Amino acid sequence: MSQAADDLSDRIRERLAPIPGIAEQKMFGGRAFMLDGNMVCGIMKDGGLLARVGKDGYEAALALPGCQPMTMGTKTMSGFVNVDAEVLDTDDGLAQWVDRCMAFAASLPPK
Repeated sequence: MSQAADDLSDRIRERLAPIPGIAEQKMFGGRAFMLDGNMVCGIMKDGGLLARVGKDGYEAALALPGCQPMTMGTKTMSGFVNVDAEVLDTDDGLAQWVDRCMAFAASLPPK
């Protein structure tokens, strides 16, 4: 993981620390944050965010600055978007994305 990815992980960890049911897990070659066994978001190696927004929130998320479809190889992952690191530089920018991901994860039944 890069320094940017480690820094982003620290910031997200701090934001999610007070919430019961949060855990970290290695996933996709990086680190993911989970809520009751459901993925909230993941840290990309370049310091960007793999944001889980769900199928219903996908188009709205793509309309936001610095956001694009998440692809793994040639496959587009529906319900997930990649958020550029620059969008996450401010605390407000990070909070908006983490809160969006948390809202979706909280809508899912615990695993």
